[in-house]
Amino acid sequence: MANVLVIGASGQIGKQATVKLLDAGHKVIAPVRSPEKLSDIEHGNLSVVKQNLEDDFSAHFKGADVVVFTAGSGGNTGADKTIMIDLWAARNAVNYAKDAAIPKFVMVSSIGAGDPDAVASEIKPYLVAKHMADEHLINSGLHHIILRPGTLLNEPGTHLVSTNMPDNKDDAVIPREDVATAIVESVARQGSDNVITYLFKGDTPISQVF
Repeated sequence: MANVLVIGASGQIGKQATVKLLDAGHKVIAPVRSPEKLSDIEHGNLSVVKQNLEDDFSAHFKGADVVVFTAGSGGNTGADKTIMIDLWAARNAVNYAKDAAIPKFVMVSSIGAGDPDAVASEIKPYLVAKHMADEHLINSGLHHIILRPGTLLNEPGTHLVSTNMPDNKDDAVIPREDVATAIVESVARQGSDNVITYLFKGDTPISQVF
């Protein structure tokens, strides 16, 4: 059992990951802007705290064994929120984790974050933000796992993935639930080496990837 700080626990992936982490026996600390979004999860190992990620949120890191960053500004916000959440809040989370000597940091990034210039997309500012956040984590010295899922789908997960970039862009997809499962497997992973992996629909059990 680990004490897991989930930043972005009220998001679509974060909420599923929170439930799965609790089901796996972990304790979850969830600092969120709108606590009511987690009101339907009743569990003795869940601590929900009202928190704006644009403010100082360093107090929540004390005692955590793992930090999961799966917060995002959302598709309906502008570039300002992309900078403040996907880049700056992620950067701050890495710094807070380093100051608190957190043993492991799991970052939910995105396909295309490795090289935003290689992607012709209207979401390039988002990919740049994710890229800079990933680079900051990589250079921090923290033990890290970076997940780069493909286009996210709202459909049941299969617990099966591929970590290889598909030849067909239409195949570069993955259910959000499988990303949430990958977060749980990342938290449970015993290895000390750092991992950066893509996640797409595939035929490999998620547990084998980690």
